[in-house]
Amino acid sequence: MTDDRRPRPVFDPTIPGGERALLAASPERLVAAGRPAPPPPRPGPWTIAARVVWIPLFAFFYGVFPGGWFRLFFLASLDDDDLMGGFLRWGQLPLAAMTVTPAVQIALLLLGQEEAAGALAAASFTGWAAGAVRYLREPAAARAAREHHGRYLLPGDFDRPAARLLARAQRAVDAVLGSESHRAGLLDAVDNAVALPREEWAIAEALAEHTRLRRERRRQQPARLGPEVRALLEPQRRALDLSVRSVTARVEALEDYARRVRAADDAFHEWRVLRGIPEQNARYRELLAATVRDDLARAEIDRLAADAERAERAFRGSVRTALAAAPEPGLGHPA
Repeated sequence: MTDDRRPRPVFDPTIPGGERALLAASPERLVAAGRPAPPPPRPGPWTIAARVVWIPLFAFFYGVFPGGWFRLFFLASLDDDDLMGGFLRWGQLPLAAMTVTPAVQIALLLLGQEEAAGALAAASFTGWAAGAVRYLREPAAARAAREHHGRYLLPGDFDRPAARLLARAQRAVDAVLGSESHRAGLLDAVDNAVALPREEWAIAEALAEHTRLRRERRRQQPARLGPEVRALLEPQRRALDLSVRSVTARVEALEDYARRVRAADDAFHEWRVLRGIPEQNARYRELLAATVRDDLARAEIDRLAADAERAERAFRGSVRTALAAAPEPGLGHPA
């Protein structure tokens, strides 16, 4: 997040992982939940007519006529990376079909197997036509943004107070999942990886609803309403305030969890430093023994040896210290 108060998009964790990754990689296609869902693409008559002509020609050139085969050798002879990249964009299977099918067709014709060659040409034509239709379909990211509309929330779905709270929650989640303790397995890595995105989504859903209700309340223009109508709306205001306090407490619980994880990180770092002290002391003793030949050197060597013993004892107990400083899995936030 470039702005501490501006949250990033939030995705429903029940969306399949591949679809979530696709949505996250194409933020320009996402539409705020507060706006209408993007309609499915509807090509105009000229587009349809062009495809009716273009797709059969394309399938004939690549699937039946050996032009695609010749084009491969032509592009290879140019030694041009861009042209070859454009050719290879179809993938390995189309590339193999483009190179092998015409050769097999010619061999069948030379062997007098006209029916087999015709059947192969028809199958190749059908395959390339289907591939062209698939290539021209709605982009996968656009389809995912349309089908999952409402199951992801954007900054535009939150007003300023909600955006600040969500940004705080996201910073806490990032701190936990990016911590050394989490990566080292000192915390419940599986629980965090599953529970924290769910908590982030639950908080985001509640904050988006708070935003909708506050915007609706502003449209009602309470200042223009009489005392009796404002009294009727008062329970709604109290309910919203209670919900905001509850969500704020959940965000604060996340932040407290992140602070305890940082404390566990500090203990883990200290543990790693303690673990290395005996070996480091041995290297320092060797340095003094090799370079200094007097009573002062012997005294320092003895002191390092004693320090090494103390560090070894501290090292043996430091694992328990680090684990004791780590928080228990689960947030324990109020309902």
